[in-house]
Amino acid sequence: MSFSSARKSLRFACFALTALFGMAPISWAQGNQTAGPNLNVAGNEAQERMELSNMDALGDKDEVAAYQAFSKEHEPAKKIQLGNKFLQKYPKSSFAERVDVGLMNAYHAQQDWQNTYRLADNALALSPDDVDVLTTVGWTIPHVYSPGDPDADQELDKAETYAKHAIEVLAKMPKPPDLTEAQFAASKAERSFQAHSALGLVYFRREDYDNSVKELQQSTKDNPKPDQTDLFVLGIDLQSLKRYGEAVDAFNQCGQIAGVLQDRCKQSADEAKKQAEQKKSN
Repeated sequence: MSFSSARKSLRFACFALTALFGMAPISWAQGNQTAGPNLNVAGNEAQERMELSNMDALGDKDEVAAYQAFSKEHEPAKKIQLGNKFLQKYPKSSFAERVDVGLMNAYHAQQDWQNTYRLADNALALSPDDVDVLTTVGWTIPHVYSPGDPDADQELDKAETYAKHAIEVLAKMPKPPDLTEAQFAASKAERSFQAHSALGLVYFRREDYDNSVKELQQSTKDNPKPDQTDLFVLGIDLQSLKRYGEAVDAFNQCGQIAGVLQDRCKQSADEAKKQAEQKKSN
């Protein structure tokens, strides 16, 4: 693979990552996985019911009603309005972290990354081990990041820190009482795939192809619905490392998935085959 060809593929890959988010709001669960229960929320449901009951007993019905209205709202713009109003009126509420998470997801749906990251930081300040926040933001940053951003390097550092911490949390997380063993195992696997995907994209952005390969292999191996972008970038990584035969396999797998990268993956598989043959003949 020539230097100019490698750089061309690399530039296309970086562009494709941004294009995926620019064309439509994409989340890990929407685009690539079967959405599983929110691990943190599932574990807090019993506690939340108790808190609501206690607040009712204390007569703080306005706060209960405001939180319930926020939690039941699904339209992002309305949810943002209700959430910000709640936090302004009840900044010390026991539900503040859950409102921060809800707001983070609402801003994420609107592709408002600055506020997504701000609310994630607020939520993690209250609950540092919230694995859903860690994986969501850790995965989002390397997909939407631009090298021209003034804080580009710091953003990648944050994504790396969040994804690594998510993996640590998952390794020791007890099963929430509201989940079955099967649900818990599936949700842990989903978050683990997402965290390794995040790290793979972070290392790819840094042109650290060896580590990117290791992480993306973990995000795609034994994954029933591997992320198309992960497979495409894995192929680019392997091409950059002159591991052309493995690159063909990654591109072929990517080309079997319907999506904006499907045709490019098929073309890249053909290119990698030629490179593998040329390497053998030399």
